[in-house]
Amino acid sequence: MGANEYGVTIGNEAVYTKEKYKKQGGLLGMDLLRLALERSKTAQEALEIIIDLLELYGQGGNAGYNGHEYYQNSFIIADKAEAWVLETADKLWIAEKVKDIRAISNTITIRGKGDLHHPDLITNAIENGWCKDPEKFDFYEVYVDKFKLEQIFAYGNNRISCSMSILSENLGNIDEQTMMQILRNHTPEKNNWNPVKDASMKSICVHAKNILNPAQSTISMVSVIGEPIQTHWITGSSAPCTSVFKPVFLPGGMPKIGTKATKFYDKNNIWWKHEELHRLVLMDYNNRLDNFREERDALEKKFIEETRKLFNEILAEEIKNKKIEELSRVLKEFTKKKFSETMLKEDLWIERVSSMEIQNKQNFAYRRFWQKLNKQNKMPFIKMKHNFLR
Repeated sequence: MGANEYGVTIGNEAVYTKEKYKKQGGLLGMDLLRLALERSKTAQEALEIIIDLLELYGQGGNAGYNGHEYYQNSFIIADKAEAWVLETADKLWIAEKVKDIRAISNTITIRGKGDLHHPDLITNAIENGWCKDPEKFDFYEVYVDKFKLEQIFAYGNNRISCSMSILSENLGNIDEQTMMQILRNHTPEKNNWNPVKDASMKSICVHAKNILNPAQSTISMVSVIGEPIQTHWITGSSAPCTSVFKPVFLPGGMPKIGTKATKFYDKNNIWWKHEELHRLVLMDYNNRLDNFREERDALEKKFIEETRKLFNEILAEEIKNKKIEELSRVLKEFTKKKFSETMLKEDLWIERVSSMEIQNKQNFAYRRFWQKLNKQNKMPFIKMKHNFLR
């Protein structure tokens, strides 16, 4: 996911189709997203750029961080004026203009023939025996690989249904906090939801718990692009349910804070700083999250209010005439303060939760799974401080 200085914002998801995946050559979905953001000024341009690159180079290659992972891609592309959903099957594609609300996840979503599509999309399906009547062509029904294990266990339809349900309930009143609520959603919704028992790919906020469910939400972003200044609310950390969304602006951008992330724990890196808190919370999820949940929500609410106040000041006569370089400096400094404020709070929360007695000990398989990750990531403090991870 990402955005550029013109307000073009794109999110990308893996999808699984009947078309074969190229294990070498081609562009990853993240490559296509990045190149579109580098070259476009509107959502329509970004759509066309991805289509051109797809048809010229194709998609493929290993997209896995650890091991091998191959898939095709869908995109949701927006600017201040309009939004599109683009879904792909090898070099073939289909696009649909967003009418009101829309969500994508790890499955094909476009029904029928879309608003635009590759000229060979329907012919290819007929030649492969996937579709008999071109008049009844339905991209979802024809191209989704319903029997592929990745498709089955991705539970994309579940997460889309959850997102669309919350969006529908709040239609006309959707704001930053609505989107943050969606990204923190756990399925099934219940007061005592626990990642040990309940974590699955059905949740929007995904938690890893074993080798059969190893995926994790690694960062989350909510973008407000309809204003003169773009605001991108970014966790900069995994598990949005334990994270604080902080504002990053365009113009402005992300200031340098701490060290660059690697695969090893680093107390001076913003992602790993939160990961220490996150993994401590996982040891007794509900009790430990409850220890700072209200403070997290209050801090986030304060950031939203302070951002709106800042915008009012910027629109005032004495500030709005500043040059873009000065405006960027002001916005970047504001972002830096909010990240620093969050990191200080996380230091406090880490100290508090690490001293809490574990009331609900996790099962052996869950403990071993996270013990292995902690060792790989060189996080010995968790092993040393908490007996159940020895």
